[in-house]
Amino acid sequence: MPRFTVHVRDEWITVPCKDATSTVKWLGFEALKRYVKNKPDNGGIKHVKEVCFVVRRCQGFGLLDNDDIVEDVLEDNDFVELAIEGDTMSQDFIPSQPATSHLTRAYREPEQHITLDGNSLTSTDLVNLGKGLYKIKLTPEAEQKVVESRELLDTIVKENKVVYGITTGFGKFARTVIPVSKLKELQENLLRSHSSGLGSPLSPERTRMLLALRINVLAKGHSGVSPETLHSMIQAFNASCLSYVPEKGTVGASGDLAPLSHLALGLMGEGKMWSPKSGWADAKYVLEAHGLKPISLKPKEGLALINGTQMITSLGAEAVERAEAIARQADIIAALTLEVLKGTTKAFDSDIHKLRPHPGQNEVAMRFRSLLDSDHHPSEIAESHRFCDRVQDAYTMRCCPQVHGIVNDTIEFVKKIINTEINSATDNPMVFAERGETISGGNFHGEYPAKALDYLAIGVHELASISERRIERLCNPSLSELPAFLVNEGGLNSGFMIAHCTAAALVSENKVLCHPSSIDSLSTSAATEDHVSMGGWAARKALRVVEHVEQVLAIELLAACQGIEFLRPLRTTTPLEKVYDLVRAAVKPWIKDRFMAPDIEAVHRLLVDQKVWNIAGPYIEKYCMEYIPESRPSSPTAFALDPPPSPRKRVRLE
Repeated sequence: MPRFTVHVRDEWITVPCKDATSTVKWLGFEALKRYVKNKPDNGGIKHVKEVCFVVRRCQGFGLLDNDDIVEDVLEDNDFVELAIEGDTMSQDFIPSQPATSHLTRAYREPEQHITLDGNSLTSTDLVNLGKGLYKIKLTPEAEQKVVESRELLDTIVKENKVVYGITTGFGKFARTVIPVSKLKELQENLLRSHSSGLGSPLSPERTRMLLALRINVLAKGHSGVSPETLHSMIQAFNASCLSYVPEKGTVGASGDLAPLSHLALGLMGEGKMWSPKSGWADAKYVLEAHGLKPISLKPKEGLALINGTQMITSLGAEAVERAEAIARQADIIAALTLEVLKGTTKAFDSDIHKLRPHPGQNEVAMRFRSLLDSDHHPSEIAESHRFCDRVQDAYTMRCCPQVHGIVNDTIEFVKKIINTEINSATDNPMVFAERGETISGGNFHGEYPAKALDYLAIGVHELASISERRIERLCNPSLSELPAFLVNEGGLNSGFMIAHCTAAALVSENKVLCHPSSIDSLSTSAATEDHVSMGGWAARKALRVVEHVEQVLAIELLAACQGIEFLRPLRTTTPLEKVYDLVRAAVKPWIKDRFMAPDIEAVHRLLVDQKVWNIAGPYIEKYCMEYIPESRPSSPTAFALDPPPSPRKRVRLE
């Protein structure tokens, strides 16, 4: 017998449906009857049958027709919202999925697993887990470590030892000993009081990453969490039951206490939760709909769930992965712009760059050669100006290896720190089962990822800064020898005039966002936590900087492809023609003015999905293999279209 969870004002009501021919209207009235029955004043409703209402699905918030048969429009355990005419929207109901991307809308339950041991997860793995591509499980070795550390904590409690966070209060209350009978309440109170974050909730993808990373850290076996609690977390992840986690509130000191508390609160069955099946609803109902039970905290488990840098690190993992993707696509876009502006390829000669052997610089120069080498990929555009009198180009084209190069090296540096942090134990106190003791330390401090992500923002911003100058050159007829703003009938049409302004606005915004947050510190917790990292803001603004970089480069790619239109019938190199064709499959040429924002968004999506790299990457790799095999760098992601997995000790796909 199917049943449905209906949200009426401030109540979630479960309604079983015995009759297969029942309508949505019947479901609404049945929910109203149950709602009125539970209210001493009937909820202010005199006659249920006279109430006018609309019914919507919580997931997607699609309106349902009252005459539809329930089983035709709803699935078993679906969640719906009933809105009574004249009511304002309930404060307890979140009608849509904030910041939900196209990935969540297309969510399909994965079949493959990634096996975690707490030591071998990569930023690439974590982002893929966020996208919902895999479920997770633990290695037998990790299971055993978790059991051993928990047994030690149970012994400590049984022997009435005084240990911070296990039998005492927290922070300033570290000297307050808590009776054994109150230890469960101690942990629950910790989560409730620390769930004090504000702002928009993390998207489902980012919450999924946060939960997966916390599970990975607990799997190391140094936090003292019980196997039962850890398995409950894994079940919630695999069912995609995701807590409401506000993005603001962490200072990155004793870890990301506020966001991790919100994450754990939902697992306790309190607060809000989201799943692909339910949309947003009360956590206890979402867990119940998936056949899951709320976790019941044992001594130290509340602290084990919230001490750590997982908010900073999970957002940082997404930032560094997206930065890596846009950095290598930026080389392709800049090469296309150079072709449109009839630049020279002499500045990318390998002998020049051997004299300044920074890895990133040489890698970028190689990519330009692979895309523009006339012997390898004949270009009619390049041939058309072979004998011009231009000696050298502006810095924005000539110095791409030097400017783009340091961005690549910065990303590699930051990625190493993030991957180390992903597999680090950041709890306190740490449990050492083999030594039979717990030790208090400071691994929860977020300075490492905070500083690295500030550095990432500063580094990757430069891709947008130099790109905006190239857009200016494309739009300025005195520099491009093309029609002003890349459109015919200028004056009647404005073309790319304001698209360039948008790029300039994003670059200016990035300059403010690149101010390091990790240079700030405010003493908290009654001076117990008297130096903090501010890493949560470092991670959030690094992500925003990366997104702006993607958007600016999307505008440049659009402008460069429009420039190609004015050089026809001449053709550029084979790989760059493929990129042009990719863009034209999504966005038609600019013949006269039209609504431009959707074009920018469409090309931005191509970059986020790495489709520009997927088109041009194989040509770059082939060039390297044929022409300079000895210069192939050790980085597996430098040229490969689908980079091979990093060497792992225990992480594996199954």
